[in-house]
Amino acid sequence: MSVREVVEGRQAQGEDEKITYTITTTNWASSPTSPAMVVKNKKGTDVSTTVTSGTISATGDVITLKPINALVSDESYKVEVQFTGGSGTPWECFFWIDCEE
Repeated sequence: MSVREVVEGRQAQGEDEKITYTITTTNWASSPTSPAMVVKNKKGTDVSTTVTSGTISATGDVITLKPINALVSDESYKVEVQFTGGSGTPWECFFWIDCEE
């Protein structure tokens, strides 16, 4: 596992589920600002506008991602989260979602 990959590792999500994931940034930096996220399918195509809605936010050391839904069964998705640490350093972490029926 990469040091940039979230400690929770791969996630499983049903094709009909809508899940709002959170990332605790304490392992990288405190007080994240300017959070952003991109969701890519296993081919590397950005599918963010198709599978996310809403807003992303940061409070304390926790980033609350946009809800993720409308995934395709038997597809894998890489969720990349970018943010700026309290010291102004840019960071990026990621995790995978495996979509199940």
